[in-house]
Amino acid sequence: MERSSAIWSAIAFVDLLPDRNADSVAGWLRRYPGIQVVARDRAGLYADGARRGAPDAVQVADRWHLLRGLGDALREAVGRHRGAVSAAVKSMTGTQARLPPAAPGLARLRTGRQSARRERWEEICRLRAQGHPVSHIAGLTGISQRTVQRWLAAGGEPEHIRPSSTSHLLAPYEDWLESRWQAGCQVGQQLWRDLKEHGYRGSRNSIARWAARRRARDNLQTTAEQQTRTGWKAPSRRRCAWYLSRDPGQIDADARAFLHHLYARAPELCTVAGLAAEFIALLDGNDVTRLDRWLEQAADSEVASFAAGIARDIDAVKGAITTRWTTSPVEGQINRVKAIKRQMYGRADYQLLRQRVLLAA
Repeated sequence: MERSSAIWSAIAFVDLLPDRNADSVAGWLRRYPGIQVVARDRAGLYADGARRGAPDAVQVADRWHLLRGLGDALREAVGRHRGAVSAAVKSMTGTQARLPPAAPGLARLRTGRQSARRERWEEICRLRAQGHPVSHIAGLTGISQRTVQRWLAAGGEPEHIRPSSTSHLLAPYEDWLESRWQAGCQVGQQLWRDLKEHGYRGSRNSIARWAARRRARDNLQTTAEQQTRTGWKAPSRRRCAWYLSRDPGQIDADARAFLHHLYARAPELCTVAGLAAEFIALLDGNDVTRLDRWLEQAADSEVASFAAGIARDIDAVKGAITTRWTTSPVEGQINRVKAIKRQMYGRADYQLLRQRVLLAA
C-alpha cells in the first residue's frame, strides 16, 4: 500500500479517459506498454479493459472493493431472511429486560472521576505510610497541601455529592406546585404569578428552574414507557449485515443476543457470518491456498453469487492477497476530479475538465 501511494504521488495524473467503457480503458493502457501492475475494482468494464489493454500486467483486485462486494452480498442474504430477522427482534423484546443496560455517558464520566479520586487517595495513603510530610505528598500527587490535609482528616477522598438546588423559599410550596402541575398548569411564568398570591417572595427564575426539572422528569418517564412498549429496535438490513461481518467481541451485548436469536431461526446466516469472517482474514493475510477452500465452502451458501464473481476474477483476487497494491490513491484523485467538476457546476465539457485537472497535477 505504501509502495503504490508513493508511486502514484510521483506520477500524479497521466491522462483522463473520455469514455467509461472497456474499449477506452484497453486503448489507454496500450499507449503505456510498460505498465506492470493494474490495481482495479471488479467492475466488468474495467476488468475487461484492463485484461485486454495490459495482458502481461499483474491484475490486482482492490481490497476495499472486495469488502464492499462482500457487504452487498451480506445485505442480500439478510433480505432473503426478513422473517427470521423479525422473529429475532420479537425474541429480543421479551429478553430485553434481562439484559444489562448500557451506562449513560454521564454515569461513566462520574465513575471514571470516582476511580481517579480513589487512586489518588490510595497514593496519598501509601506516601503517608512511608513517612512523607504533607508538603512532599502534595508535590508528588499534584494537589494542594490543603486538599491533602482535608482528605487525611476525613479519612478518605470526598464523594462530591451534588447538593440539592431546591430553594429554601420554595420548599413550603412544593406540594402546591405539584398539584398545579398535575392539573395542567406547566408554564413557569403562570406558576410564579399564581404563587405570589399565596405569599411567595422568591424570584421567577427559581420557579422556572423548578418547572424545567419537573418537565425533564416527565420526559424521562415518557421515554422509558415508550421503550418498554416498543422493546428493542430492529436493526436495518445494512446494520444487520454489519453485525454478521464483525467479530463478537466488536459488538455490544444487545447485538450478540440478537444474533443468537437470528442464528437459531436462520442457521444459513450463521454459516454466512463464518464465511465473511474467514474472507476478511484472507485479505489481511497472504495465504492464497485458503482461497480455493473458501470458494468451495461458499459455493453452496447465501453468498454463492459473490463467490462466483471471485472465481471469475481469481487471479486478481489472489493478487490482492499476495501484494499490497491498492487503488486508494486513485480514489483520492477521483474525488479531486469530482470537486473540480462541482466548481464548474457540472457544465464544463470534457476538454476543459481535462485541461484543468492536468494543469493542477
